[in-house]
Amino acid sequence: MKGYYKLPEETSMTLRDGWLYTGDLAKRDKDGYFYIVDRKKDMVIVGGYNVYPREVEEVLYQHPGIVEAAVIGVPDAEQGEAVKAFIVTRDEQVTLDEIRAFAATKLAKYKQPTHIEIIEELPRNTTGKILRTVLKSEAFQRN
Repeated sequence: MKGYYKLPEETSMTLRDGWLYTGDLAKRDKDGYFYIVDRKKDMVIVGGYNVYPREVEEVLYQHPGIVEAAVIGVPDAEQGEAVKAFIVTRDEQVTLDEIRAFAATKLAKYKQPTHIEIIEELPRNTTGKILRTVLKSEAFQRN
């Protein structure tokens, strides 16, 4: 790759000293296999602890009433950031208290969403990828 088209700043952040910095975070298991766990720019830091949105989303997807979930970090005066989940449900019967109780049984306290918003649909780009940047935007947060 030579760079991003007409994006010199993005290119300089991604291509450094002959290396391609993807921003992916990975872990290696005891057998030497690598697994992508999330993107660095999506990671939420709650009171010094790293929270990977994908991990929280995978737990939320286990709830039978949840169709889709997206997790972001939002500013928090005490912890630096807090976990916020945007949820699309199968029906109106799923409550915020039910989702919180479910997350509490499967996630460490610092990983649990402290803010949950049930919405009709998640914003996506033309290829279907969830647009976290839209979820993080001030305009979306106000709606």
